[in-house]
Amino acid sequence: MKATYVELSNYEVAFAAALIIINGLISLFLRLGLERMLFLGALRTIVQLVLVGFVLKWVFAVQQWYIVVAVMLVMTAIAAIAAVRRTGLVYPGVYLDSMLSICASCWIVSAFALLTVMRQVTPWYDPQYAIPLLGMILGNTLNGIALGLNQLGEELSSRRDRVETLLSLGATRWEAGREPVRQAIRTGMIPIINSMMVVGIVSLPGMMTGQLIAGVDPGQAVKYQIVIMFLIASGTAMGTVGVVLLGFRRLFNSRHQFCYSKLQRR
Repeated sequence: MKATYVELSNYEVAFAAALIIINGLISLFLRLGLERMLFLGALRTIVQLVLVGFVLKWVFAVQQWYIVVAVMLVMTAIAAIAAVRRTGLVYPGVYLDSMLSICASCWIVSAFALLTVMRQVTPWYDPQYAIPLLGMILGNTLNGIALGLNQLGEELSSRRDRVETLLSLGATRWEAGREPVRQAIRTGMIPIINSMMVVGIVSLPGMMTGQLIAGVDPGQAVKYQIVIMFLIASGTAMGTVGVVLLGFRRLFNSRHQFCYSKLQRR
């Protein structure tokens, strides 16, 4: 069957990549000092995507469940590490908390999608669906986790006197840390809520755009995008709540003491 999308040549991709020069010129003109970062970012984008393309082509051809799961585990570990590296304040055990939260939330949501919503997909580990699906959920969930962790640290740091005063007056650790926890979870969930507010009106998401370009019926593209948005929202909420609560338990001990010394600024 003839492809309904326009195949891009290497030259055409190079033309598009040349647009990054505009960013570099803006940085030079305004003396922003971003030229090196722009160059490295563009180079990493090309190298990473080309490598991913080769890996996925091989995975799609092999169609073995253990290879698909291995790729998904690597993606999850990288996402967990990336989430912590975007955080200004860290504490001992933060990488484990991030890994547990992002793994539990994203894998549960992905499993629900593959086994319930998209139950026609056989086998369940079909890389055409499993890998892109998990990737989209991971990408958004790690943002929520990073924002939640960062906000938790900042809130507890800025409210240290209030938190310790409440504890000294007999408040439990939850009563003292409840508001910072709520604010951290709220901060982590705001981006996905904002995206849901304007999706389809202000922006067409990447998945839907790709399907439309590939010639998929707009009605089906819309259905897929609705499912993806709800999966992403659920994964982000679960991941953010999980990592914030795990962080809260590490920073407040069972004797209802605030372990402020554990917080370290990068």
